[in-house]
Amino acid sequence: MTTEKIEPRVVGAVLATGLMSLSGVIVETAMNITFPTLMRQFHITTGTVQWMTTLYLLIVACIVPVSSYLKRRFKLRQLFVTANLLFISGIVIDGLAPNFAWLLTGRAIQGVGTGIALPLMFNIILDQVPLSRIGLMTGIGTLVTAIGPAIGPTYGGILVTNLNWRYIFWILVPFLVVSFFVGIKTIRQVTPTTAARFDWPSMVGVGVTFGGLIYGFSAISTHAWLSWSVSGALVLGLLGLAAFTWRSLKIADPLIHLQALRSRGFSGHLLAFFLIQIASLGLSFILPNYLQLVDRQTAFVAGLVVLPGALIGACFAPVGGQILDRFGAPRPILLGLGLAVVALIGMTVLAPHMGAAWVLGLYVIYMIGIGLGFGNMMTNGLKHLTPALKADGNALMNSLQQFAGAMGTALVSAIIAARQAVAGSTTVLKTAAGSQTALLVLVVTSALAWGVMVWALRQPIQQTQD
Repeated sequence: MTTEKIEPRVVGAVLATGLMSLSGVIVETAMNITFPTLMRQFHITTGTVQWMTTLYLLIVACIVPVSSYLKRRFKLRQLFVTANLLFISGIVIDGLAPNFAWLLTGRAIQGVGTGIALPLMFNIILDQVPLSRIGLMTGIGTLVTAIGPAIGPTYGGILVTNLNWRYIFWILVPFLVVSFFVGIKTIRQVTPTTAARFDWPSMVGVGVTFGGLIYGFSAISTHAWLSWSVSGALVLGLLGLAAFTWRSLKIADPLIHLQALRSRGFSGHLLAFFLIQIASLGLSFILPNYLQLVDRQTAFVAGLVVLPGALIGACFAPVGGQILDRFGAPRPILLGLGLAVVALIGMTVLAPHMGAAWVLGLYVIYMIGIGLGFGNMMTNGLKHLTPALKADGNALMNSLQQFAGAMGTALVSAIIAARQAVAGSTTVLKTAAGSQTALLVLVVTSALAWGVMVWALRQPIQQTQD
C-alpha cells in the first residue's frame, strides 16, 4: 500500500474479527466465576468442571497453527463467516445445554471459532495496514482482546449473582450478529489464495503436542510430577512436538513453515512474548486467589480490584503502538517490560501483607507496562520475517500464547498448592507464602523476557520483500 492512510474498511474488518475474539476471551474468563455453580447444578467435581477451560484452550491451541494454511487456501471472508457461525452455534448450544456434556460440546465449537478468528485479525492488519501504522492498529487489535480479561470476571459475577449463568452466553449473541454483518461488509481479499495441500500427519502432531503439554501442565496442581497424568502427558507432548517439527522440515508445504525460526530477531521476540505471557496469566491466577484467601475479599470485590488495571492497561496498547510507529520499538517494549518487572518485585516484597489498595496500584503499573510492550513485541517480531512467512510467524505467536496461558496458570497454582499442603500454620499464612514464592518465579520470568528483548532488539531486520 502506498498511502499512509488506514482505510475505514480495514478498521471495520479489524473490529469485526476483534469483537469475535473478545467474545471468546470474555466467555473464558467469565465462566471461571461460575465453576462452583456448575458443580452444584450438574453434580460434577472440580477436576471435571476445569475441562470448561482446558478443552477450550486445547482446541484453540490446535486450530491456531492451522491458520497459516487456512490463510493460503481460503478467502478471508470465508474464514470469517465460518468462524462467526461456529461461535454463534457454540453460544446457543451452551445457552440451552441440558447437561455438562452439551456444555463442553458448545465450548469446543467456540474454541474452533476463536482459533480461526484470533490470527485472522492480525493477518488482516499485517496485509492491509500501511507499514508506518501497523503499530497503532496492532495496539487497537490488542486493546479489543485485552478488554476481555478486564471485564470477564466482573461480567460473570454480576450475571451469576443477579440472573443466571446462561446469560453469559445469551448476552453475547447480539454482539456476534453485529460482528457478522460488519465483517461481511468490510473484509476483502488483497492477496491471492493457492491450492495448498492439508497435511494431516502434521495436524495429528499438533494435536498430540498441545494435548499432551496442556493436559500435563494443567494436572500439575492435582497430580504428582511422576504420575502418568503429568510426566506421561508431557513426554507424549514432547514426542508430538518432535514428530511435528521433523514432518514440517521434511515436506514442501507444511502447516507452518518453521523457517521463520531461523530469524534470530523473530525467535528472540517469540521467546520473550512467550515468557511475558506466562507471567501475565500466572499473575491473573495469583491475585484473585490472594485477595479472597489472604485479604478476605469476596469474589466480586476481587474482580473489581483488578478491573481498573486491566482496563487502563488495555487502553495503553494503542498508545504503545503509536510510540513504536513514531520512535521505534525499543522505547515502548523495554519501558513496558521494565514497568512489569518493577510491579512484580513490589508485589513479591509486599506479599506477606499486601492489601487490596496495594494490589490495585501495583497491578495498574503492571498492566500499563503490558499495554505498552505486549502488542509491540508481536508487531516488531514479525518485521524480521518476509511477507511470505508473516502468517506463519503470526500462527507461532498465537499458538504459544495459548500454551503459555495453560503453563503459567499451572505453574503458579502448583507452587501455591504445594505451600498450602505443608503442615502447620494457617491457610492464610501458607497462601501468602506460596503466593510470594510464585510471584518471585514470575519476577525471574519477566526479567528474563526483558533481557531476551534487549538482545532481540539489537538484531538487524534482514527480511526482504517478495
